[in-house]
Amino acid sequence: MENPTSSLSPINPLTHFYRVLSIDGGGVRGIIPGVILAKLESQLQEIDGEDARIADYFDVICGTSTGGLIATMLAAPNPKANDRPIFAAKEIVPFYLQNLPFIFPQKSGIFAPLLNITKAFTGPKYNGEYLHKVIKDMIGNTLLSQTLTNVVIPTFDVNNFQPTIFSSYQIGCDPCFDVPLSDICIATSAAPTYLPAHYFEKKDEQGKVIKEYNLVDGGVAANNPSMVAIREVIKDVVRQPGENDIGYDRFLVISIGTGSNKSEHKYNAKMVAKWGAFTWLFNSGSTPILDCFNEASTDMVDYHNSVLFTALQSQDNYLRIQDDTLQGELASVDVSSKENLNNLVKVGEQLLKKKVTRVNLDTGIYESVPHKGTIEEELKRFANLLSGLRKHKKSNPKKGK
Repeated sequence: MENPTSSLSPINPLTHFYRVLSIDGGGVRGIIPGVILAKLESQLQEIDGEDARIADYFDVICGTSTGGLIATMLAAPNPKANDRPIFAAKEIVPFYLQNLPFIFPQKSGIFAPLLNITKAFTGPKYNGEYLHKVIKDMIGNTLLSQTLTNVVIPTFDVNNFQPTIFSSYQIGCDPCFDVPLSDICIATSAAPTYLPAHYFEKKDEQGKVIKEYNLVDGGVAANNPSMVAIREVIKDVVRQPGENDIGYDRFLVISIGTGSNKSEHKYNAKMVAKWGAFTWLFNSGSTPILDCFNEASTDMVDYHNSVLFTALQSQDNYLRIQDDTLQGELASVDVSSKENLNNLVKVGEQLLKKKVTRVNLDTGIYESVPHKGTIEEELKRFANLLSGLRKHKKSNPKKGK
């Protein structure tokens, strides 16, 4: 196995690296990044002790939809523990296994497909009541400004018809963004056709409404939010006096996907050419139009990042973890049967043993990186680097969280 830091240039003590953790959307498939993050945190604990937590090592954690919920679990403070998050990374998967069957209750029997089709005509597939309750019970009244590290979570405003990005970096410029994390999590998870849109208000100290939010799932704007987080960091840096020179070579990014089903080849042009609006919205239990948009935006962001990091000869500062071989129920966003959830855990565990891949900039195909080992080994390399950068930051503190 290669030296954990051999593929990266030595840290220049005069250079500040911006450390970004990004987690895609994907419903129940959030179990996959849960497995990956538990491994990363355990590796950090091997280096720095059992009290180490993911939030200690990243300048910003961003997430969309299920990824936004995970980002909050990692960054929201635990009121019973000083400067510790409400969840350790190893607790994410048990939380999902316990709660997903109630968030996405499954219909059974011979009439289940008919009931699902009927539901598609009358409203969201799920009412979201259990999800809303579990999120509010978990996070309480914690505000975005109170997170242990910076957080960036995309949503989409259906009233203004534009993305609304909840960002720790924006609070100083616009206090309207400092809202309860519970509302942000509910909003970024409100996938059209699956869960209801979320409305809430921001009020001033006198109780007057100063901002209204009408939000749906952040996947509509950025299912892979890594570029959104990088943008927020750059905006914050250039706002600082004397700070205007920042490029991708000063970023360290771990971007974790929730898997996709590209290998299954579910559709073809002859089939899709016959579809009307209903079939694009409902086909064999999935929503093809959303699947297409999410996959397209996810891959375009990864491709964009790969091009820029490669152009700056910093490709080893960027790690994208994704499994594009999911098939059947594994690729769904809402199949919460015990069997499927346990199989998703196995997907995450098997993904750790797979070789590191990177998109070929000429073909767009993901290929194994010749000088890299497994994803688990690459995470170990990043863990060593993150530990070193944390110690460096402690001795050279910067503004912000």
